[in-house]
Amino acid sequence: MLMDRKSFLAGTAGLGAFVLSACGGQGASTPSATTAAATGSTTGKKFRVGILKFVEHPSLNQIENSLVARLDELSQKGDFAYECQRLNGGADGSVLNQMTQQLLDDQVDVIVPIATPAAQVVQAATEGKDVPVVFSAVSDPVGAKLVASMEAPGSHITGTSDALNTRAIMDLIFAAKPDTTKVGLLYSNSEDASKQPIAEAKEYLQGKGVEAIERTGTTTDEVNQAVEALIADGVQAVFTPTDNTIQAAELAFYEKLAAAKIPHYGGADSFALNGAFCGYGVDYRVLGKATADMVYDILRGVAQPATMQVETFENGIATVNTDTCSAIGFDLAQVKNAFLPLCTDFVEIKTGQEFEG
Repeated sequence: MLMDRKSFLAGTAGLGAFVLSACGGQGASTPSATTAAATGSTTGKKFRVGILKFVEHPSLNQIENSLVARLDELSQKGDFAYECQRLNGGADGSVLNQMTQQLLDDQVDVIVPIATPAAQVVQAATEGKDVPVVFSAVSDPVGAKLVASMEAPGSHITGTSDALNTRAIMDLIFAAKPDTTKVGLLYSNSEDASKQPIAEAKEYLQGKGVEAIERTGTTTDEVNQAVEALIADGVQAVFTPTDNTIQAAELAFYEKLAAAKIPHYGGADSFALNGAFCGYGVDYRVLGKATADMVYDILRGVAQPATMQVETFENGIATVNTDTCSAIGFDLAQVKNAFLPLCTDFVEIKTGQEFEG
């Protein structure tokens, strides 16, 4: 059975930051040991879903909430019932390992890690075990060695990817300010997902004869120091890919970049929500819903992770923080005119801690 909240808290005391909450849809009402038949029938079975989020921040929260809302919707079909644990590892590797083991001890039917570091921990812990894994928001599943290929994962793991179109976001930097000659690359070197887009950004900038300055950090204090260094370096723009560490620290440093008139471009809309000038990438609500659909098909036995291709989504939503746009001296109308030919949608947003709805 799933461990009750009191017992779980006692067992994880001192591990670091985490959140646990329950969720569940009522479809079929009587739990049993019955497994899903090849026909997809799940009558009499209540599935246990373990959701393990790498860290608390708006994009990952948006994925998690969309995922659960979609599972609740699917549970109304009458052929699917579930209960779940929602865990937050607080960006702590030891906590992520402990929580993964807890989910395995609880004999969940599927584990859904959100973000690359969580997926890598779950992959290592589930190797050789009969439990499917459906990851969400993994930017480079092949590079992270989670799957053999996007089309044929080849093992017990598949999921959804928020792969970033790095060239497209670089194009936005120069659309807003064509005479940019020095760009800062701000990321955490502890996150595998950042390696490829940073390499792509360096190649792009080198091709334009633009200087790239790299600064990294793995804690909020280190990220703040990196930001201060970039300001001292005299960069004219800063780029961060879909890096959870930097995003989680955004609220702590965005005002420094705004005061220095330096636009920060991030690989998700949550960067803009938390104060960056522009976030660019996928719709994380759509990504969360698609992840839930994959979980649903796998639990009903109509799909297998080894042959279920990793889903990717259209990049192209530019989310601009209007407060920051004004603070750095950009004209919003001019920015919109410059960006619209290069993106699929232009969204205006104000600074906040969490998305509404």
